[in-house]
Amino acid sequence: MTLLREVHAWNAESHLSQTVRDLPPSGIRRFFDLVNEMDEAISLGVGEPDFVTPWHVREACIYSLESGYTSYTSNKGMPELREAIADFTKEQLGLDYDPTDQILVTTGVSEAVDLAFRATLNPGDEVIVPEPCYVAYVPDIILAGGVPRQIPTRIDDEFRVTPESIVPAITEKTKALVLSYPNNPTGAIMTRSDLESIADLVVEHDLLVISDEVYGMLTYSGTHASFAQLDGMYERTIILNGLSKSHAMTGWRIGYALGDPMLIGAMTKIHQYTMLCAPIMSQMAAIEALLHGEEEMLKMKHEYNLRRRLFVAGLNRIGLRCIEPQGAFYAFPSIAETGLSSEAFAERLLREQRVAVVPGNVFGQSGEGFLRCSYATSREELIEALDRIETFLDGL
Repeated sequence: MTLLREVHAWNAESHLSQTVRDLPPSGIRRFFDLVNEMDEAISLGVGEPDFVTPWHVREACIYSLESGYTSYTSNKGMPELREAIADFTKEQLGLDYDPTDQILVTTGVSEAVDLAFRATLNPGDEVIVPEPCYVAYVPDIILAGGVPRQIPTRIDDEFRVTPESIVPAITEKTKALVLSYPNNPTGAIMTRSDLESIADLVVEHDLLVISDEVYGMLTYSGTHASFAQLDGMYERTIILNGLSKSHAMTGWRIGYALGDPMLIGAMTKIHQYTMLCAPIMSQMAAIEALLHGEEEMLKMKHEYNLRRRLFVAGLNRIGLRCIEPQGAFYAFPSIAETGLSSEAFAERLLREQRVAVVPGNVFGQSGEGFLRCSYATSREELIEALDRIETFLDGL
């Protein structure tokens, strides 16, 4: 028996899924780990608000705990929260969603992204993904058995997706198109006119649109436009949204999906077997945020807007070309003229000047030659970061 066990020694790697083995780890995490090793580093890498969740929202959570709200909820989420989401969406987008079968509360928007792909893709189905984009889309598509078809967006188009960029990627296997605007990492938006330009393609090729709108409330030029607002696109669109960015609630893990009852039902089926429900305490806090959080949300947005103008003007002044982002809280400057790759620039900037940014290539190949800089930090730190980046550039 001992000999048999020696011959057949346990090999954990051989028991891993080949799909998971082939997935690269997140390119963002390595830079966060480096930052944690350094003193006096300024981090422009974290993709979350620097504001604490407003007190009245935290108080609602505390009250829920004191009142004994510690149980499971409906798989879809508390009815009161789904009604609040429906009212908020009607107010912001003018769209009606039935809380009973068109809204699913998820554990963060990241879960909603995963569910949308797993609920709709068959093995081999292709999904068009404009890049640069949020790092989870491509891995989630692969894990769902789909095939990502990445298409580039360009700085000269202000990183907006165009019909001309979509057409070459469409095949007989194309099932869906991902739209992520306002965009992480570029801060780009799509206007209603921009969205209209691709709507005919969606109809012609019978595509599903998965629209990640988690930064929708952080739109600085006009109002946020959703693909679901266009004529005939309501039924074809799954909207993914949440409170992480707009209400400074990243750690609460509350997201939601809106869409056709059959699509939401399919997502709910997976959700009930995996996540079951979002934490009830977080759901109680989210109700308070949606019902009474507009004032604080607008205050945070106003501050982001001030930082946006200050930081982007500073980047251009020191010689890094950067379009003015119209949404989210990221700037995406070009470093092409330095001759350094995105990773080399980011690593040297961190080690030599203690400023942490995220190399653009982690968001897709078309992000090479750029950096993602979050301006969700104080104006004082942004000014200091600009000084350090300028010193770094002078030394190249």
